Amino acid sequence: MLRGLYTAAAGMVTQQRRHDTVTNNIANLNTPGFKQVNAVSKSFPDMLVSLTGVENQPAKRIGVINTGVFAEESLSIHLQGDLFQTNGTLDFALSSNLGVEGAAFDGSGKYVDPESGEVTFQPQAFFTVQDRNGETRYTRDGKFSLNSEGYLVTGDNSLVLGTNNAPIRFAGDIALDNLALGENQRFVDRVTGADTGMQLLISRVENPNLLVRDGNSKLRNEGGEENVRAANAGELATIEVRQGFIERSNVDSAQSAVDLMAAFRAYEANQKIVQYYDRSLEKAVNEIGRV
Repeated sequence: MLRGLYTAAAGMVTQQRRHDTVTNNIANLNTPGFKQVNAVSKSFPDMLVSLTGVENQPAKRIGVINTGVFAEESLSIHLQGDLFQTNGTLDFALSSNLGVEGAAFDGSGKYVDPESGEVTFQPQAFFTVQDRNGETRYTRDGKFSLNSEGYLVTGDNSLVLGTNNAPIRFAGDIALDNLALGENQRFVDRVTGADTGMQLLISRVENPNLLVRDGNSKLRNEGGEENVRAANAGELATIEVRQGFIERSNVDSAQSAVDLMAAFRAYEANQKIVQYYDRSLEKAVNEIGRV
């Protein structure tokens, strides 16, 4: 009986975490570059149920029984979001479809090798920024601005990096309205056509699932140096950076509403099971125990 009580309680905790994840997605529907997060649930270690051996024959496996479920992790879905036109001079949106030789990615950005079963995730392109601690971070939020010193910064004042791994800074004689993004993500003067010498650093992340959220739409790399590198010239030709646009969140609001209700109903069902076991234990202690 206690095993069932613990199993139902574990289900309640899991659904609460699932509910929190979906709520966070909904709260970021209007956050530029935000990527939807899905909660992944797994069973507790399986408990093998076997038949007793007959005539010295080995036991026969007939199935498994689980003793509960838990929300193991939350995975981001790094799919392209819709582009929204703002006409802002320093608003930029990334649109990329990077590939891996021999891999045909499905709608979720994943490829499973039919022979080995090895999973490959589609690489993604990111803007490269430097936070206040001098650490390199990655973002899809291209809503930039210029600070008082002429540096290109994000909404939380992180410095946007150029191809020389130094913060992008414009000379004071360049009018903001004249800045334009030319070929290979180089900034030019729209009026004179002169090259400013500044070029956006676009990073290619081999496995975006190895990026960890670091707040303010920034991500840090936990996959080692081999997971991130600067996009080369050939890749830059397939990566589009659109000026005057921002990338919207890729959260599906309709599906999020369905997931929210499903988590609530599952939580409610587990709650009733816990109440049932509680009443049964109370009866066993207060009534049957007297006999």
